[in-house]
Amino acid sequence: MNGLCSDPVEEFNCNKAFSDLIMENKKTAAIFKHEKSRKEAEDKIRLPTLEAAYTSILRDLGEDTDRQGLLRTPLRAARAMQFLTKGYHETIDDILNNAIFDEDHDEMVIVKDIDMFSLCEHHLVPFFGKVHIGYIPNKKVVGLSKLARIVEIFSRRLQVQERLTKQIAVGISEALQPKGVAVVIEAAHMCMVMRGVQKMNSRTVTSTMLGIYLEDPKTREEFLTLSQTA
Repeated sequence: MNGLCSDPVEEFNCNKAFSDLIMENKKTAAIFKHEKSRKEAEDKIRLPTLEAAYTSILRDLGEDTDRQGLLRTPLRAARAMQFLTKGYHETIDDILNNAIFDEDHDEMVIVKDIDMFSLCEHHLVPFFGKVHIGYIPNKKVVGLSKLARIVEIFSRRLQVQERLTKQIAVGISEALQPKGVAVVIEAAHMCMVMRGVQKMNSRTVTSTMLGIYLEDPKTREEFLTLSQTA
């Protein structure tokens, strides 16, 4: 089979290990597909209730829901809200999908400028910005795209930025058990731009530091410097 399987016994073991891996991946894919189908069915069942709620809101605002421009607005809005809050139906295990790898790497890993969009739970208007993530592996690394997916899981919910920052950091920490995790979010909040104080250029910055990033000022400073470098 290859250079590592040089005799019949070793070749049998290699073939068995490879077959077991294929079977495990198939089982994981089947579970994920089943969960996705179940969640889609739940969304479909709830859709008419959401649509009716949006119809009621529009009417209470004094709108004519029978006019052409609004005929399908309640349905579109209901589907949009389901998409914008789909993180309630997702878990980190769903998206990691065996993308954690053994790797003897103990230096900082940083993924920065991850686009983030969420809904403020106070006014149901958007806030959006960039997420910077750093972690120091403890013999385990994760596929880099999965970090962006973790951001999406927690941002596709009704949120406040402070909680979102912590949830991302804790989620990564629990999944990887690294030596440390750092997360910084910089975002603009439409509840401060479109209403209230109406400050167009305001930005909110939040951070969560876990493990060595919390304990060691030099490590924390290195992350903050690298994450802000263009």
